[in-house]
Amino acid sequence: MFEQNGALRTWALEKIPATDEVVMSEQLADHRLAYLEYEGEVTGDRGRVSRIEAGLYELTTESETEITVQLHGEKLFGALRLTRDDQKAHLWRVSFTPG
Repeated sequence: MFEQNGALRTWALEKIPATDEVVMSEQLADHRLAYLEYEGEVTGDRGRVSRIEAGLYELTTESETEITVQLHGEKLFGALRLTRDDQKAHLWRVSFTPG
């Protein structure tokens, strides 16, 4: 989740990608800011929210097909790149490069 303009831009990932690994993710609807502080089950049997990182980010690229952010987290430092999968608009490829 990335806080932007009073909402959380959100993607569902099975795991954080290892260095230069690509993980598929699904873009979800924007979430309320309350989810920054919430961990647990989501109502309606829609899954579970888990915090895996906290910190700051800097948006470095944003287009219809690519989003790149520089992470300044408690554990993760480096570039996180999301690239839209050409076949399905809600699917994105996510990769992480430390640094």
